[in-house]
Amino acid sequence: MHENDTWLSRRTYHHSEFADIEALVRRKEERGLKVSLCFPTLNEEATIAKEIVLIKGELQMRHKLVDEIVVIDSGSTDRTREVATEFGARVYLATDILPEIAPYRGKGENLWKALYVLEGDIIVYVDADIKNIHPRFVYGLLGPLLKEDGVRFVKAFYDRPISLDQKTVKPSGGGRVTELVTRPLFSSFYPELAQFIQPLSGEYAGFRECFDSIPFPIGYGVETSMLMDIYERSGMEAMAQVDLDKRVHRNQTTVALGRMSFGIIQTFIAKLRSSGRATMAGELHKTMIQFELEDGEYRPRESRIDIVERPPIIQIEAYRKKFPARGDCP
Repeated sequence: MHENDTWLSRRTYHHSEFADIEALVRRKEERGLKVSLCFPTLNEEATIAKEIVLIKGELQMRHKLVDEIVVIDSGSTDRTREVATEFGARVYLATDILPEIAPYRGKGENLWKALYVLEGDIIVYVDADIKNIHPRFVYGLLGPLLKEDGVRFVKAFYDRPISLDQKTVKPSGGGRVTELVTRPLFSSFYPELAQFIQPLSGEYAGFRECFDSIPFPIGYGVETSMLMDIYERSGMEAMAQVDLDKRVHRNQTTVALGRMSFGIIQTFIAKLRSSGRATMAGELHKTMIQFELEDGEYRPRESRIDIVERPPIIQIEAYRKKFPARGDCP
């Protein structure tokens, strides 16, 4: 029971509340809904097979909760696409989707293009690098959407142990970019969104009209941008979060997280400017400057990060023709 009448208490759930999968299937069928699951991938041959097999076996064959499983790949150089096909997913190379539009490369690009090939009324996005995959990563996200009136978008959160090597796992930690970058920014400009435990988690689900009506940055800022846009359009009551307990995945280096942080900050400032919440006298520099020690000397290493944003896909004529009937995300 929720003791306090706050968004955090009303709209925060635990996956165990939705463990009766057949009840979710009945609710889906009563409402005449179709569910699509998307894995965005780039060189994930080590984990994608297990994810597909487990979800397909439990939530598509044993229980009819998920109607399709689709992989959208950024151009893997390993066997990700072959493995995903072998284990029963429908697989697309991102550049083959809407080929008349000049392609970009990035996770946001995959998520955006997925909307064109997925058939579902509800879209579930799950990262493809999860080592401890479990059906809760899907049914936990679907639970509030199917059972709670007014919920249109659901975000995951979890404990994120840091994998130090193949044998050593630090039992707590993770979420470094969230706590050092995203939460301070949200607390300053969008304090309501600071209530999301893990705003950068890669697992979320929502009704199609919530996703096809918002822009998608192609790079690191896509999750931050998504929360800001859905909040501006629909408010906090249309959003929820679910505790999935624990997620074990491949952790990134501090240098890589620095580049991620830079992209998120760039995206955040661009959104502030476009929404009228902040103004700036000049343009931002687009180059991240980091340093590496080489032959006893520190040398700068620059990474150019341009903020490219796909428009709401509902603005694309081919999409409107394929999905002519739609409502609006409240």
